[in-house]
Amino acid sequence: MSLLSYQTLPTRAEGAADRRARLAQLASTLGPLVGLIFVFALFTVMVWSRTGRLSFLTMTNLEVILLQTAVVGIAALGMTLIIISGGIDLSVGSNIALVTVVVALMLRETADPQTFASPPWAPPLAVVAGILAATAIGGVIGLLITQLRLSPFIATLGMWGAVRGLAKGLGNEQTVQAPETWVNELLRLLRPDERWMIFTPGVWIMLVLALLVAGMLRYTRFGRHIFAIGSNEQTARLCGVPVARTKILIYLTAGALAGVAGLLQFSGLTMGDPTTANGLELNIIAAVVIGGASLSGGQGSVLGTIIGALIMSVVAKGSSAMGWRNWHQEIITGGIIILAVTLDQLRQRRNT
Repeated sequence: MSLLSYQTLPTRAEGAADRRARLAQLASTLGPLVGLIFVFALFTVMVWSRTGRLSFLTMTNLEVILLQTAVVGIAALGMTLIIISGGIDLSVGSNIALVTVVVALMLRETADPQTFASPPWAPPLAVVAGILAATAIGGVIGLLITQLRLSPFIATLGMWGAVRGLAKGLGNEQTVQAPETWVNELLRLLRPDERWMIFTPGVWIMLVLALLVAGMLRYTRFGRHIFAIGSNEQTARLCGVPVARTKILIYLTAGALAGVAGLLQFSGLTMGDPTTANGLELNIIAAVVIGGASLSGGQGSVLGTIIGALIMSVVAKGSSAMGWRNWHQEIITGGIIILAVTLDQLRQRRNT
């Protein structure tokens, strides 16, 4: 064999490896989209066969699906950062509930005692207070993981109960009524004279935040550090990545995003509820995993996460349209998580 032959063999092997990597990346991107189309088509046919009408395909139904996606989608953006870094957050549902209570309390306590009307400065203050509260919870989780060396599972499992208890304590274990303000308008169906907006404000907030998080992951040093830590934390540390600081920033960012999700949850409820979003963390984690993120870390995308959140909303709306009970949807959600994790494990084994 000539020297030229020896030189071309590695080149061909590298080319084949590059092609396989590109195909794997394409499959990771297109897989969730194909899944979304399949699930939507399946429920469209099932609802049609049950009712004789294509009610699942109407614009109103699509708008409701997008509304239902906003809360899970925004919280899942933060979960994407956490899972890419190799972590997990089981407390996000409790954090969302805490925000609804904080916002409602701020609006109630600043309202006029006679008319129960809210002064103009109160809603912005309530919004800031809610997001800051959620961000603080994220910061505490980051410190527990980096300073006390707790695993993300244990740290967030403990915070799951603690934050839920804090929400119940602040709300005196009952819902907190609040005056109507523009905050209540963030997550509702558009009126006929508002169709020019295309989407409701809550959906626009989700899309803008998705673009910001995607840009951060792709173009900033912080984003590269997140992927590096998730791929191999020890190697990242040896390469000079400030692992502890990056993890704290990840959980702070995820906390802030959970705060925005909690704000939209309050908008949908129009009151504070310390028991809301119970179990929502499963839907949020499922959205990220369905979207192609690996629970082992080092892999994930914002586009995949949003598609995953849409799939979860389609399943929820489709289950409701079929007249299924909540436990049916919970079984489906659990099955989806198991399937997504199984596919991820198979992909990991094939790559190794």
